[in-house]
Amino acid sequence: MKKLTTWMLALLLSVVTLGLMVSCTNGDDEDDDLGPAPVPGQVTEVSGNITTNTTWAAKNQYLLKGFVYVQPGVTLTIEPGTIIKGDQVSKASLFILPGAKIIADGTKEKPIVFTSNQAAGSRRAGDWGGLVIMGKAPANKKDFKIEGEEVSVVPGGPTGDAADNSGVLRYLRIEFAGIGFQTDKEINGLTLAGVGSGTVIDYIQVSYSGDDAIEWFGGTVNAKHLISYRTLDDDFDTDYGFSGTVQYGLALRDPAVADQCTCSDSNGFESDNDGTGSQDAPQTAARFANISMFIAPGTVNAKYRSAFRIRRNSAISIFNSVVVGAYPKGGLELEGTDSQNNFINGKSDYRGLAIVTSKAVVTGDTVRLKAAERKNLLGVSEASLKLAANYNSLTGKPGVLPQSGSPLLTGGVTLPSGLEANTVIGAFGTTDWTETWTNFDPQNTDYTLK
Repeated sequence: MKKLTTWMLALLLSVVTLGLMVSCTNGDDEDDDLGPAPVPGQVTEVSGNITTNTTWAAKNQYLLKGFVYVQPGVTLTIEPGTIIKGDQVSKASLFILPGAKIIADGTKEKPIVFTSNQAAGSRRAGDWGGLVIMGKAPANKKDFKIEGEEVSVVPGGPTGDAADNSGVLRYLRIEFAGIGFQTDKEINGLTLAGVGSGTVIDYIQVSYSGDDAIEWFGGTVNAKHLISYRTLDDDFDTDYGFSGTVQYGLALRDPAVADQCTCSDSNGFESDNDGTGSQDAPQTAARFANISMFIAPGTVNAKYRSAFRIRRNSAISIFNSVVVGAYPKGGLELEGTDSQNNFINGKSDYRGLAIVTSKAVVTGDTVRLKAAERKNLLGVSEASLKLAANYNSLTGKPGVLPQSGSPLLTGGVTLPSGLEANTVIGAFGTTDWTETWTNFDPQNTDYTLK
């Protein structure tokens, strides 16, 4: 019995000793697992040429100074949640040259943001330049240059690479861009010049642009889920033979603010084949569907003109879209013989449009536009559309979902192939795709590095 007791005591002492040793060892491992203290983020100035593959990390911020060029063959990758600011004094802008790529693939929870370097409360439209992507897809101009920069050349021409890939823009905001470089010459919030269909453009918000929100110069790129918020010039501008598809877009305008350029006015859409209305091919023939275009209440600036200004031999088509706003000229303006003939001859089409303005059709074949099979609601009342109560509010996030029983929910036409199938008129049915990633108050957002 005594031997057994002695043996048990020895065993117990061994277990306790081993436990203490394990405990000490685990404690040491936990300390080692912590590793070095995380390196704090920093503001990195970027200027000149980017000549090697580069990644911008979300923990840092990046300050663009002057014209920054991503050179051909180089990929710029931007992590989700990264903030990039544009310097005002040097008119900072980012150019993705033909043959280069940008991979700015944000997420709904962590969008990528290009914004002003000015302090909250003092930001303005045109605080910096903008984002310009240049590709090798077809255009009806060859070796053309972008207004404002006028150095880099976009190959263009009818034999370009339609499937050219300039990268990915997804869940991305561009704020306070569009600075004037010369008199009446600005860069847009987002410029897409000769960009090909291999490029992804999805979930993009452009706010307070000093020029157009988005302008396409030729190219074949498709785009979805676009927002133009409180833009000065045009919301969506198409030129030089752009032939892609654009689906789901919201434009909300401040009536008191319009284009500051002496040479033009402000429209929802402005579309040309080119500046002279030539017959050059490929013809501007993009297809837009599910667009909601609104002007907030109030007296409109004298520079406003039309919701859809289609001119200079453009042949773009618009489907299942809604307009409510006091555009002085009116809603759909097919300006000039060539643009009107494009519609009559079937090169362009306008179906499923709900237009609430002083004059729904400014110019165009009203008999053809009112044909029953087109399902156009021209000159209907605002109340009949049953929009959200704050659909055109400039205070906070606007309401985007039509109310129950709205004709916008089911009144559209069957869309052509290549567009996502639906019969919704406007950008929204029963799903709010603006949730989480958008910002309708960038003026007061704290963008300081944390």
